[in-house]
Order: sequence, then C-alpha cells, then structure tokens
Amino acid sequence: MAEEALLTNLERPSLERPSSLYIHVPFCRRKCLYCDFVSYPYGAAGELGYLAALEQEMALWAGKAAEERWTLSTVFIGGGTPTCLSADGLGEIITKAGKYFNLSPDVEFTVEANPGTVERAGLAMLRQLGVNRLSLGAQACDATTLRTLGRIHSHRQTVEAVEQARGAGFANLNLDLICGVPGQTLEQWLSCLAQIISLQPEHISAYGLQLEPGVPLYAMIEAGILRPCDEELQADMYYGAIDALQAAGYRHYEISNFARPGRECRHNLVYWHNGAYLGLGPAAHSRLGMERLANEASLEDYQASLAAGRLPTAWSETLRIRDDMFETVFLGLRMMAGLDLAGFQARFGVALDQVYPGVAARLTENKLLTSQANFLRLTRRGLAVANMVMSEFATVTNS
Repeated sequence: MAEEALLTNLERPSLERPSSLYIHVPFCRRKCLYCDFVSYPYGAAGELGYLAALEQEMALWAGKAAEERWTLSTVFIGGGTPTCLSADGLGEIITKAGKYFNLSPDVEFTVEANPGTVERAGLAMLRQLGVNRLSLGAQACDATTLRTLGRIHSHRQTVEAVEQARGAGFANLNLDLICGVPGQTLEQWLSCLAQIISLQPEHISAYGLQLEPGVPLYAMIEAGILRPCDEELQADMYYGAIDALQAAGYRHYEISNFARPGRECRHNLVYWHNGAYLGLGPAAHSRLGMERLANEASLEDYQASLAAGRLPTAWSETLRIRDDMFETVFLGLRMMAGLDLAGFQARFGVALDQVYPGVAARLTENKLLTSQANFLRLTRRGLAVANMVMSEFATVTNS
C-alpha cells in the first residue's frame, strides 16, 4: 500500500524531553473496593523506604538530562492517597521535585487527596510549597454509594475538605465523581451533582465506573451479591452530568472532564495530546517521544532496583508509527474539540482516511461522529459508546 511506504519513511525522534511529571504514591489507609491501582497499607517504615527510593529515581533521571535540567510545566502527585503520607514526607516529595527538575514559573502542581485525610494546616503547607491545584476524590455524596465503593469518608468530610482547601489558599480545585455504581439511582446521581456544583470547584471529573477482574467489587458482582448498573441507566447518568454541568457554566472539554473556562487540567491535556511525560514511583508509566516505559509494580522490586543503582523499569517498548497514529486518534476523539485532521496529516504525512479508509465516513453516517472545520468529533450519541467508536479504528490498526 502507498501509505505503508510513507509510514516506513517517517522519521520520529525516539526520545523526547518530558514537559510533565507524574509521581505515584503507593499507599492508602484502606484500598477502595473498585480500585486496581497499585497501593499498599500505609506505614511509617514503608514511607521511609519509598521516599529514599523515589529520590534515587529522581536523581537517576536528572542525570540523563545532562547539563540542562528538564523543565516541567505540570507536576501531578497521585496514588494511592498522597495525603496519607506524613506532612514531612509529602513535603519532601514536593521539595525534591524542585531540586531535581526545573519547574516553570506558571507550573500547574497538583496533589490528589481524599476527604478525611486532609486538614487546613497540612493544606496550607502544600500551598506554601508551591502546590496550586488540589484534586479531591469525592466520588459520591450519599452514604450508601460511598459504602458500596468502599470509601472511608462521608460527604460532610468532602464539604469540609473543600472549605479547608479554600481557607488554605487553593483557588483551583477538582472533585472526582463516579456514576454507574451498583445500586445507585439516577436521582442520587443528579442530587450529588447539584451538591458538588454548589461547592463551586473549578473542575469536575465525572467517570463511569469501570471494574477490572480481581477487584472486590467485580467479584461481588460475579458472585451475584451486587447487580451491575444497567447500561441505559449509566448512559442517562452520563448525559445528566453533561447537561447539569454545562448549565452550571462548566465547559465539557474531554469525555469525562468539565472545567470553568481556563481551568482545564493542563497535566491531563499533555496525555491527551500525546505529549512527553515522565512517571516516577511503583507502576508509573512514562512516554518520551516514541519510547514507552513502565516501572516495577511491586514496591519491593521497585526499591531493590533503585538500591542497586538501576532505574526500576519493568518493560519498555518503541512505539510503531501505526500505534502512535491510533493513540492520536483515540486521544483526539476523547477531546470535545475533536481530532484535528490537518494536524494528523502534518504529524504523519498521510491523511486519516488513507490509514483508516472509510471508517470515519461509516461512523459519520451512523451519526456517531461528525466533522466540522476540519475536526472529527464524537456526537452526543457517540459519547455514550465512545469505546466502541474507537475500537473501529483499532480493528484497522491491528489488521
């Protein structure tokens, strides 16, 4: 095929300097019933070992930057529950990030926190150290749904966490929510949205519950203890979120994300635009140009590698051009602005339809995609079945 020759001749840098840093904190007070992220029960001894290994990992990567340190425009400390660390421990991570990397003057510095694990003095310390964005895992508002998810906080604690964050000087807050939880009703979901909107966060993430085999909530559904949320009900919840949040002045800029104008999450935009990012900590992933890497998931293996002076890389791969193309399509369609067709052609030297002949036209005919001003985007109907839409491109990529 003609486009195959074009793909073969494309020259792409194999390594790219990251503009964003993600740090994974692998500890929680108690793991939630739906979570498949790498995390361990918090303990002071575990914290000390992790912090020592994390600094060694930072030093090794900083050494790769040679004479010019990497400059970061975004930093995101996630988990796990970063705020279950001691105040000194979390402060050390923030300080060391500034020691080994240059932080741009307008850096977006986010820390994830769970309600019930924060208090005003600790939040004030984070703000003083340069953290300027807080992401709170509210997830739900009613006690029954929180209990089903295995959360250990109440909605009252979410409200208190927002008040404490404002009092500590945070002017950029995100609240995470989950819909489609077994037993959750549409009325509960819409009521929760109204309660969260009343707290006036700058950003709201509204995710549909997705369960992986091996997590307790998945096993409970498989055993018949809980009934999964009906697909039609989950779609109604999703559309209800779009309508309620847009009516409240939030811009729907990514499938699951809504923001006040100018408050879009810059860190996540790096992911969605296929930018370069570095991940530190157990199970963290990195993408540096066409190179993708993943760290050891086991905390023990992660620490052992770094104690031996080695980066804790569990696996790495060089992306094929076709893989990069599919990721560009997949991530572009997650954005409400859509996939930039001219940008795709400029990046790869071929038009989208040359690589995926007839796919966009077929999906447009089925009213799942629409094209406007050289952008291909999901329709309202397509939003609820986005994974199916994107799988149409994956089928061609893998053929």
